[in-house]
Amino acid sequence: MDIKQDHITTLHDFCVDEKELMKSVCDATAVRPASIVMPMLYREVKSDALSNIVKQLNQCDYLNEVVISLAAKNDTEFTHIKRFFSQLEIPHMIMWCNGPKINKILEELKNEGLNLKRYSGKGRDVWLALGIASLHSYAIALHDADIHGYTSMIPTKMLYPLVEPEIDFKFNKGYYARVNREKNVMYGRVFRLFLHPLLQSLVELIGEETDFVRFLRSFRYPISGEFALTSNLALDVDLPGDWGLEIGIMAEMYRNVAPKSICQTDLGFYDHKHQKVGTEESGLIKMSGDILKTLLRVLIEQDHVKISKEFLISLRVLYQKNAQDNIRKYHADAHFNTLQYDRHAEETMVEHFNRQITNEGIKYLRKPVGTRIPDWLRTISARKNVREQLLDIVIADNGT
Repeated sequence: MDIKQDHITTLHDFCVDEKELMKSVCDATAVRPASIVMPMLYREVKSDALSNIVKQLNQCDYLNEVVISLAAKNDTEFTHIKRFFSQLEIPHMIMWCNGPKINKILEELKNEGLNLKRYSGKGRDVWLALGIASLHSYAIALHDADIHGYTSMIPTKMLYPLVEPEIDFKFNKGYYARVNREKNVMYGRVFRLFLHPLLQSLVELIGEETDFVRFLRSFRYPISGEFALTSNLALDVDLPGDWGLEIGIMAEMYRNVAPKSICQTDLGFYDHKHQKVGTEESGLIKMSGDILKTLLRVLIEQDHVKISKEFLISLRVLYQKNAQDNIRKYHADAHFNTLQYDRHAEETMVEHFNRQITNEGIKYLRKPVGTRIPDWLRTISARKNVREQLLDIVIADNGT
């Protein structure tokens, strides 16, 4: 718990009156409607977390709609998801993002010169859902479908700063303690052991804290998947099509929004599905590589940092030092809180992340143009009514 304010406004949970907060959001959304976008894979329907999410969302009767952006293999899986969400009393739509009807629209856009079929995964699914959610809502909150301990306060806290006219923020980033208090384990490895020491290392290597690095370091958890933004912003963001989604969103907010219109909000304790360490093609290792490539791109675009092979080698040396310093600090923190802490596993993770700096950094230098999905404004210029066409497809699919 702290009271610190920094470059970005922080909304702490000192003594939030949950009933009053819910009432305020209910009142405000009568004028500024709000929606939820929840990307999910079909397999997440088997998670214990999802049933509780539905139960908690049913308490958020201020919501205009919930858009579930689904990746499913076939019609059987899609139908199963529709049946599962029949228990959700809030107006909702299942958007089968890789289904045949949406793929047909994307194929038509490709023939018109806008190739969106080259993108896949969470980034594209979020992009598609933002397209239809922005049609009828002023504010949109996004969160994953695997949050354990989910409560109605998570969407309410995310949306409040946007829909409440008295404070009137345009973007809100959720942050939380990645500690499982039942298992007494500290998570958040990609942030704790990769991004945080990497940003420290960039400051040391460049010799100053560049504007974008300062922006990122002002957030408690810049790679959290929970955020809310206004619909006009949702139409004007270029999203990475890979694990760099969260950093990509931060880069777009840095580029498009004044800092005084951005905030971050304390969501409390938080736990969700934990990725395996993986390889360069999967899991946390791939995630770190995708984050690195997005970060390098933004440093070049926004702060005009010159990236070279020598730069990457120096960055790797500094990162190793800073990451090991962080391990010592987290070990002490875990010890103080009687948390389990496997120092060897943390050191091994840092070694994996360290190799990614040069492996993925060199790949980026060979192909420096990122895989960013064009923003909705460009897509609408290619086909004016494309969002309405997608919405018609989703409504028809959900009605059958």
